[in-house]
Amino acid sequence: MFPDYFRDDVFRLETQRLWLRWPTAADAPAIERLAGEREVSEFTARVPHPYPKGGGEAFAYGVRKANADGEGLTLALAWKQRPGQFIGVVGLEGAGETVEIGYWLGQPYWGSGLMSEAVEALLDMVWLATDIDRIEARVALLNGRSRRVLERAGFAACGERLIEAPARGGALAAMGFELPRPRARFGAAIAPRAALSACCAGL
Repeated sequence: MFPDYFRDDVFRLETQRLWLRWPTAADAPAIERLAGEREVSEFTARVPHPYPKGGGEAFAYGVRKANADGEGLTLALAWKQRPGQFIGVVGLEGAGETVEIGYWLGQPYWGSGLMSEAVEALLDMVWLATDIDRIEARVALLNGRSRRVLERAGFAACGERLIEAPARGGALAAMGFELPRPRARFGAAIAPRAALSACCAGL
């Protein structure tokens, strides 16, 4: 599903303000600090509160393995001018023509359009470089911020449902969203808003 160069930890996307890169062990303290805020975790299915000590490193190693195995693509958000400064996560899970997108952003960075910038860049690259035909998402009913990110990216709501939320101790009421592959008119190419890193140029 994902091309081989997605599975190399030198892969990254660049946007106007951000690097989207593989998470590293060095991100662990920031992961624990930012994901540990109740405002971040309370609308997620998998982010626990309080966030466990050592959980950041376990998360980084887990998604690195999944990336390398082609089971998904999870990228850390970092400032383009400070690529070592972790501020959030965006990722895809799945192994077929339909995958699911998920994301979270540290509270100090809310309200600046950063997650919309990251999601749109990732989507552009997915349409350009893979055969994925549809992307799905699930958002807690009260999570207006995440819903707006999806709507700006073109996702359409497709109904309410209960989802498993182990970090919340049970089920979570959520709205489902979906986005089919854009169909370019007259064979026109989809122009990516993100640039591949130099190491991937020409692949």
